[in-house]
Amino acid sequence: MIKVLLALLSLTSVAYGTISDQCLRCICKAESGCQPIGCRLDVYSDSCGFFQIKEAYWKDCGRPGIGWKECSKDYSCAAGCVRTYMNRYIGYSGCPANCESFARIHNGGPKGCTYDCTKQYWKRVQQQGCTMYS
Repeated sequence: MIKVLLALLSLTSVAYGTISDQCLRCICKAESGCQPIGCRLDVYSDSCGFFQIKEAYWKDCGRPGIGWKECSKDYSCAAGCVRTYMNRYIGYSGCPANCESFARIHNGGPKGCTYDCTKQYWKRVQQQGCTMYS
């Protein structure tokens, strides 16, 4: 019985996809050098912190922490937000659960992995040492 439950849990993880620690670090490096930098104007709104999270992204990941800017400057909170966002949208996107898709969703929104404009961002993430399978 326990083996069956463990097998089901592993299938659930594969079906929805979970971003790996390595992929998360590559995105962090591409965004900020993995530093808690302040906010920068990016496509008509501010992006803040380790992962350059926008307020709408923070809301989509469940509003963790005490506020958007505060969460973005706390690695644990910001990384948790990115993980939640990826788990929420990888199935919606129709893209495979791999580092390329996660990076492009991070950059382009819920269906970002389908947009040509996010391919350049994926190249930036690759330059941090990640592959599609990271």
